[in-house]
Amino acid sequence: MLKEWNKGDKPEAEELEKRLDEARLTLATKQIEIKEKKLPVLVVLEGFGAAGKGSVLGKIIRNLDPRFFKVAVMEEATAEEKRKPFLYRHFVKIPPAGQFVFFEGGWMDEVTGDFLSGKLTKSQYKDRINSIKGFERQLTDNGYLVMKFFFAIGKKEQKKRMDALLSDKNTKWRVSKKDIKQNEDYDKCKKVFDDYLDKTNQPNAPWYLISSDDKKWAELQITELLISGIDTALMNHSKAVPVLQNTFPVVPIPKLCDISLEDKTISDDQYRVELKLCQKKLRELHNKLYRKKIPVIIAYEGWDAAGKGGNIKRIASALDPRGYEVFPIASPEPHEKARHYLWRFWNRLPKDGHIAIFDRTWYGRVMVERLEDFCSENDWQRAYYEINEFEKELADWGAIVIKFWVQIDKDTQLERFTLRQNTPEKQWKITDEDWRNREKWDLYEDAINEMLQKTNTTYAPWYVLESNDKKYARIKALKTIIKEIEKRL
Repeated sequence: MLKEWNKGDKPEAEELEKRLDEARLTLATKQIEIKEKKLPVLVVLEGFGAAGKGSVLGKIIRNLDPRFFKVAVMEEATAEEKRKPFLYRHFVKIPPAGQFVFFEGGWMDEVTGDFLSGKLTKSQYKDRINSIKGFERQLTDNGYLVMKFFFAIGKKEQKKRMDALLSDKNTKWRVSKKDIKQNEDYDKCKKVFDDYLDKTNQPNAPWYLISSDDKKWAELQITELLISGIDTALMNHSKAVPVLQNTFPVVPIPKLCDISLEDKTISDDQYRVELKLCQKKLRELHNKLYRKKIPVIIAYEGWDAAGKGGNIKRIASALDPRGYEVFPIASPEPHEKARHYLWRFWNRLPKDGHIAIFDRTWYGRVMVERLEDFCSENDWQRAYYEINEFEKELADWGAIVIKFWVQIDKDTQLERFTLRQNTPEKQWKITDEDWRNREKWDLYEDAINEMLQKTNTTYAPWYVLESNDKKYARIKALKTIIKEIEKRL
């Protein structure tokens, strides 16, 4: 892109000032419009060091209402952030509906910097590019406007600006060793930047090259492009987007009706013996996980009253409390609902060496949200691919991903519902919603079967826990977790 780039003609001073005044006023008006239409806008400013990203950004946001935008300055990842997946620190900063987030530097700077310094191999660089393309596509498919600007500057002009900054004790801090190295290796950096721009220039999230020779001209280019992008996004905001063909390695899994439950039992004596042995083994493995910095994500889904809570309790009681967390997932809070549906799960990922246990998960998108019309058909149809993509990111990061479906039959659920309703200390466990969901058993079963078939990947498989006998299901869960951890170790 940089090789073929045509800078365009800079307007005369008078025209530039006139257009800039109009554009600033229009963008401020558009901010009100995106707030009303609940359009989230993510603006990424990348480019060479000393190209003026920060100062131009300061001018762009000057006329915006500060209550409805944030600026994220993406410096080098902290030690805490390095213990999470690569995309984590970017995903958690995406804007809520109706607001801007401006990234001053972002995932491009991180990936190209790591590649240039030798921290990433060619293969790892390629994988990062694919992750970024998926990340940006997921955002735009879910209604985000993603605007990406690259500030271009020549080698001599960059050196001139850096020398000026370095000559003043109040501004020398703005020039980093990385910037100086970048100027010394300008041609090499330009080649890598060009490759990155070419590979991540997508129709849904294109790159705009900005001439940064003059800051007012740069501000005008970006402001007018933002206005045009917002207008286009508002026109397309409610339109469906293509559902991608599933290209992930999926293996067959039986339908729920074909899974035998009655013969999956365990005696009380055998249960006590095996529980003690399994919990002891898991406790030992937890220490090894921490030492080897391997994260584990355990996801529970299942019928109401299937025994998820008791199952999780037996897992958690075997773990060091400093190294795990259980996340009970309910309906999204308003600030969660205002963002991409996976945002609240990215926010709950464990550090490496730790374990996260989810009681209900991101699969709500293709079950309750699907059946209760909390999202459109296009939304949940797309979600199978997006979820497989999300779990692939976790697996590529190095996480062990274990997904349990806790299965019972309809009669067993009725017995447990009735017991809860008739036992005062258990009545809090049963709600009107549980009874309503039971009436949709067949619809839910169809949705669950489709979910299992489309997301039973080789890197994040489903395990069905036959839970008519809760004790049997607990031992099976423990053994499954032990097996998966031992396999990785």
